[in-house]
Amino acid sequence: MMLYPAMKDLLTKVPSRYELVNVVACRARRIAREAELEGEPLAEKPVSIAIQEVAEGKLEEPEEPVEESEAF
Repeated sequence: MMLYPAMKDLLTKVPSRYELVNVVACRARRIAREAELEGEPLAEKPVSIAIQEVAEGKLEEPEEPVEESEAF
């Protein structure tokens, strides 16, 4: 089974696998939270959306950490 986008392509956007996991997880949580607050269903899973954003180069700078009051 081939994954899209390929890991090697994602690693050109984010320097390490560890950082990639952290960036995607943080962005996925933010996507899920925003969708829940707006009451809108998502067409795809938040992780899939976040990975696609990384592949498209939309997440170049690390996101600010989520404060405890904003966490789930």
